[in-house]
Amino acid sequence: MLKAIIIDDEKTSRDALMGLISRYCANVEVIDQANGYKSGLEAIRNQNADIVFLDIQMPDGSGFQLLEDLKETNFEIIFTTAYDQYAIKAIKYSALDYLLKPVVPSDLINAIQKAEKKKTSGTMSGSIEVLLENIKTKTEPKKIVLSTSDKINVVDIEDIVRCESDGYYTRFYLLDGTQLIISKTLKEYETLLGDKIFLRPHKSHLINIRFIKGYLRDDSGYIIMNDDSKIPVSRRKRENVILVINNL
Repeated sequence: MLKAIIIDDEKTSRDALMGLISRYCANVEVIDQANGYKSGLEAIRNQNADIVFLDIQMPDGSGFQLLEDLKETNFEIIFTTAYDQYAIKAIKYSALDYLLKPVVPSDLINAIQKAEKKKTSGTMSGSIEVLLENIKTKTEPKKIVLSTSDKINVVDIEDIVRCESDGYYTRFYLLDGTQLIISKTLKEYETLLGDKIFLRPHKSHLINIRFIKGYLRDDSGYIIMNDDSKIPVSRRKRENVILVINNL
């Protein structure tokens, strides 16, 4: 049985989540509730929870501030929030989970399953440090958490040379030569990293344009990266790829 705490300043939100947990998550017991930052800190310190459902915006302090003030985090965090594009992006880069209000049962069940799986795999500290650092910058996130089967890796986004699809996994190639295999699809990382410095020239590849060394015009073309890898370019993306390279 997983023990949970709900921290949210809105009683209607706490009651709604409590009802969903009671109905759909038989393996979760809500052991405490809190209505803000201060009472949330007290509940966490007084209880031994496996999961904390944490609201982001509360009148007496944010959920991020609460995490910063904790000396250690030995529980899984599931943020609960109304739509906040900036906060959600920071959460995703940190490999943490969130639920949008009003909470959908299928999303809750999925989040609980992931939390249960992560609870047995190691510490949360790396993810929380990345989250707080990315929140403080108030710009595009600078770091990303990449969890492999045996380690939580904190990676500077600018050090990602390229990513390659490997079925339902993604292989990351880093600037120092390290390779990481992550159990998420390339599509997920295209959505997350698809900003000004990442380009998807082919269905199996996502590259950092800062590490492009050249372009070969064979067939539909190949991109040469700084690590001397040759990245194929699909015919339908060739025009856009050439435009990007010409503007480097």
